[in-house]
Amino acid sequence: MNVLRIERDGELATVVLNRPEALNALSNALCDAIVHAFRELADDGGVRAVILTGEGRAFSAGVDLKELSDPNRKPAEFSPGQMIDAVRNFPGPVIAAVNGFAITGGFELALGCDLILASSEARFADTHARVGILPGWGLSQKLPRLIGIGRAKELSFTGNYLEAEQAAAWGLVNRVTAPDELLPACRALANDMLSCQPDSLRGYKKLIDEGFAMNYGDALRHEAHVSRSSMNEIRSKDVADRRESVQRRGRDQADG
Repeated sequence: MNVLRIERDGELATVVLNRPEALNALSNALCDAIVHAFRELADDGGVRAVILTGEGRAFSAGVDLKELSDPNRKPAEFSPGQMIDAVRNFPGPVIAAVNGFAITGGFELALGCDLILASSEARFADTHARVGILPGWGLSQKLPRLIGIGRAKELSFTGNYLEAEQAAAWGLVNRVTAPDELLPACRALANDMLSCQPDSLRGYKKLIDEGFAMNYGDALRHEAHVSRSSMNEIRSKDVADRRESVQRRGRDQADG
């Protein structure tokens, strides 16, 4: 069975982890497929936004422990870190549609996306400390920055589950929907993003991600430098055209 499915709708692609019988556990084959998919989508100028979700009742239960204990397992083409990098390096927005369990490696995969929308059935857990390993895909650094160091330590030091509504209250997920409304909500949000100027959308994602890795003062200086460079490249007519587009969108939303 194909472990990954890609569905395209214009400039939006939905990447579906397709191992429902294993709760979409991250086997070597699935990790490799994720890398290939996101690299190919990044090279495809026709795809500007991606939704990442799981088939069945889980987003991903994390690393496939059954495969990991098999001495005859086929080696992976890419490392797990390369998998997360492939998701992060997609130039447009990547929305994690967490439909169920997102556990440990699956939690880290969701955190590799730009933002998370969750079904009311979603559950998050970091079980690294329970199984005796330390995270290496970014969880220990990004999670505290999203929800605060105390809350992150509570999750990581206990391995306890975090339910969707609490995850939203803590700022881990942007919103919670009914299960059958999750993908429509993600598509609507992605289409709102796709209505922005393509170059600006890509540039804004890059600017935020670069600043996120800096201290506050350096990030402010970096923003100012990038803004000046960007404005120098935009002709005044372009700015006027874009302003009219924004105003027209505002009128349309008010009328609707």
